[in-house]
Amino acid sequence: MTLTQKIKRALREPNYLLYVLLNRFSRFIPDKQFLKWKYRLIMGRKLDLENPKTYNEKIQWLKLHDRNPEYTRMVDKIEAKKYVASFIGEEYIIPTLGVWDDVDDIDFDALPNSFVLKCSHDSGGIVICKNKDEFDIDAAKEKLKKGLSVNFYYQNREWPYKNVKPRILAEMYMEDESGYELKDYKFFCFNGEPKVLFIATERGLKGVETKFNFYDSDFNFLPFTNGHPNSSKPINKPASFELMKKLAAKLSQEIPHVRIDFYDIYGKIYFGEMTFYHWSGFTPFSPQEWDYKMGELIKLPNNR
Repeated sequence: MTLTQKIKRALREPNYLLYVLLNRFSRFIPDKQFLKWKYRLIMGRKLDLENPKTYNEKIQWLKLHDRNPEYTRMVDKIEAKKYVASFIGEEYIIPTLGVWDDVDDIDFDALPNSFVLKCSHDSGGIVICKNKDEFDIDAAKEKLKKGLSVNFYYQNREWPYKNVKPRILAEMYMEDESGYELKDYKFFCFNGEPKVLFIATERGLKGVETKFNFYDSDFNFLPFTNGHPNSSKPINKPASFELMKKLAAKLSQEIPHVRIDFYDIYGKIYFGEMTFYHWSGFTPFSPQEWDYKMGELIKLPNNR
């Protein structure tokens, strides 16, 4: 969006200007106040931190009060691999092709024809190369360089990211049996119990919006949306479903809430990532009653 477009939008939407200013001066605003203001701007209602009821409210409460130092290791895309391997084994870890502190250190000639590059300390800082003959190295380096310069914590106060060392990770590129995508199985776990999951499909397809389909722990479809529409295509229960649940349960022990993500590639399971704040707690559920139903699954101290 150009500066002119931003100005026009700010004139049309006063809340957009407040949102821009909030993010611009984020570093100078205490966590609690920042979350209250951002929640009001995005969700359109007051954030109740004294008696949170909804899923999104409880996510904000957890950001402020559930601060286990080990979480920093779990969200670091490089260190998380070691952490997860120590619990469930190396066989569930996507092979690493390289780790660098600076984009200019990446030896692209040494990488295979297809690969994935990620920033270790954020969400979304990813570059996918399916064919090096068509790969724009300069654009990739520019995106990664920009990612390395940002402290992801300040965007939404997801504090585990605050002290993650910014690095670049290269991994093998993978596709599932579809031949064009990599479905993501994301399990919402509550003190070691996977109770809800969604399957992300149609990601990265040109001109097609990503789809999220939600299910309970018995793989019964749940009738709500959150962030993306449901897919109209049938999705079969994977043969590895029970194994993924078992692994998710093992990785989420003694954590009030965490999302554990896996990939299923021709029947072989790979760990994706651990996410403590789904959508950072700033995305509505439709219908809204599911914000409350999902919120009931998070048990906070003192029955909050």
